[in-house]
Amino acid sequence: MDNFNFYSPTEFVFGKDTENQAGEMVKKYGGTKVLLHYGSGSAVKSGLLGRVKKSLDDCGITYTELGGVQPNPRDTLIYKGIEICKNEGIDFILSVGGGSCIDSSKGIAIGALYDGDFWDFYGTGKEVERALPIGTVLTIAAAGSEGSGASVVTKEEGSLKRDVGSDKLRPRFSILNPELTCTLPAYQTACGATDIMAHVFERYFTNTKEVEVTDRLCEAILMTMIKETPRVIADPNNYEARANIMWAGTVAHNDIVGVGRSQDWNSHRIEHELSALYDCAHGAGLAVIMPSWMEFVYKHDVMRFAQAAVRIWGCQMNFENPEATALEGIKRFRSFLSSIGMPINFEQLDAKEEDIPKLVEKLGLGDGRTGGFVSLTSEDIASIYTIAAHASL
Repeated sequence: MDNFNFYSPTEFVFGKDTENQAGEMVKKYGGTKVLLHYGSGSAVKSGLLGRVKKSLDDCGITYTELGGVQPNPRDTLIYKGIEICKNEGIDFILSVGGGSCIDSSKGIAIGALYDGDFWDFYGTGKEVERALPIGTVLTIAAAGSEGSGASVVTKEEGSLKRDVGSDKLRPRFSILNPELTCTLPAYQTACGATDIMAHVFERYFTNTKEVEVTDRLCEAILMTMIKETPRVIADPNNYEARANIMWAGTVAHNDIVGVGRSQDWNSHRIEHELSALYDCAHGAGLAVIMPSWMEFVYKHDVMRFAQAAVRIWGCQMNFENPEATALEGIKRFRSFLSSIGMPINFEQLDAKEEDIPKLVEKLGLGDGRTGGFVSLTSEDIASIYTIAAHASL
């Protein structure tokens, strides 16, 4: 196990009706003038936004609204939010929505206290020194942004999708009411579940040795998702299954399962170009890319993939041919994704094989290599896209 520092200061308020505590929580963390940031209308239609606004009113907290966040959040709305914050003296951002809304809020939080362009921090490694405090009311279990310091944003000019990470972007609090996810369509639920599983697999496939504790934590989350996702698709109002998935989504990405070990993240990098170009759901893109990445890299550490197959997918270990076990695990992963309604190839995602050179170019790797479990060249990434284009059960 590697040395590590782990800092996770977010207070989680979990359970039924907890959105009614939003005002109290904003006040607890010093907010007096709030930017209320939300999506395209479901929070309004469901009455959730009204309940959150009432809780702010009851606590004497003023607020300015900014709706309109889209999946794969755009920089254009973030610039608008930054302008509002600077002009109106906003001191706290409250995000009501899913990962896209939270990620958009984090972009605003950076830009509100920065004299330059907030985009300077995305995909550059530039350190975030200051950001407005954020709170969240989560409406979908998926991105894990409610407990992480990560933010992923799309720049409309050039369709570039990039990320930033900083502990200064971790929310002060996150309100998690599983009931708020019960109205999600099955497809969106499955996309979220896929994203959660991908967050764990990005950490599970590691070159660090002797990481049994976090291996077992990763495996527990993945096995929970395998059990609970079909349950909520069959019965969207299954509160207990929703609750397990919501907490799994948070734990999957606040990095408790990733400490002390190297991580990969190439599947996310490769997928980001799909969702930037085609505006597909991030989870759907991951369903196409992650098993294809596994097929390309598994020989790097056959025994780790065989371990995943046995411990997570219940495969029998073939001691004479561990490679067969590893491949069976990958096959079961792809079959599971298909069973919950996810695409498994380019055709089902409405992506085009002829766009592969463009996807590789937009990733911006050039003649360099990526880091991760396996270091990849542009040619390697093109091969992974090609596997994804032709994948089948």
